[in-house]
Amino acid sequence: MDPISLTFEMAVVLGLLGFTVILFVSEVVRIDFAAILVMVLLGLLSQLPGLGSLADVSQLFNGLASNAVVSIIAVMIIGAGLDKTGLMSKVAALILKYGGNSEGRVVPIISGTVGVISSFMQNVGAAALFLPVVSRISVRTEIPLSRLLMPMGFCAILGGTMTMVGSSPLILLNDLILTANQSLPEAQQMDTFGLFSVTPVGIALVATGILYFVIFGRWVLPVTKKGGDATSGCSMKEYLKELYSESARTRNLMC
Repeated sequence: MDPISLTFEMAVVLGLLGFTVILFVSEVVRIDFAAILVMVLLGLLSQLPGLGSLADVSQLFNGLASNAVVSIIAVMIIGAGLDKTGLMSKVAALILKYGGNSEGRVVPIISGTVGVISSFMQNVGAAALFLPVVSRISVRTEIPLSRLLMPMGFCAILGGTMTMVGSSPLILLNDLILTANQSLPEAQQMDTFGLFSVTPVGIALVATGILYFVIFGRWVLPVTKKGGDATSGCSMKEYLKELYSESARTRNLMC
C-alpha cells in the first residue's frame, strides 16, 4: 500500500479544523456564529486555485436541513414550553409529596423524573429545567443542594439514551445511516433505529445510575451546604440570572 502523504488540501483542512477548535474553546464569538463562519470560510477557500475539491459549494448549507438539526431545535422548543407553562412547579410539589424529607426517597424520585424527561428533550435542557425545582426541594427538605444536583445531572445524561430524540449523537447517527445507505447496494443497506429501539439499554443505564447513588451516595456525594444557594420558587431564566449575575453576589435576595 502506498504511503499516505500530507497534501496541501489536507493541510488546509487541518488548519481550518484547528481554527474551529480555537474559536470554540476561546469563545471569542458565539458558538453558532463560529460554526457558520467556518462553513463560509470552507466555501471561500474552495474557490482558490488548487483547492477546488475542498468542498462542494452547492452542498455547503445542506446541513441546515438535516433531520438531526431540525429534531434538536424541536426538542428545545418543547423544553421552553414546559418551562413557560409552570409544569415544573407541579413536578416539584409531587416530588415533595411522595419523597418527604428523606434523601433516600427524594434522590431516586428526582433522578428518575429527570431521566424520563431527558429522554424526550436535550439532556442539558432537562438539567437546566430542573435546577430551580431541585433548589426549591433542597430548601424545603434541608437536604444540601450539592447532594441533589449530581444525581440529577448524571441521570439527565443517562436518560438521553432511552429514546432516539433524547441525545444529539443518536439523532445524528440515524441521519448518518441514511447518508451511508445511498452509497451501499440494497442488500448491504442498514436499517435506521426507531424511536424506542434503544429504550431497553437506556432503562438499564438509568436504573443502574439511580441504584449507584442510592447505595453509594452517602459516601460519594458532597455534603457542602451553603446558605442562599437555593430559591423558593422562580423560573429557570430567573434562577440562572439570580445565581450567576454579578449583582447577586453582593446581595442576599431570592427571586
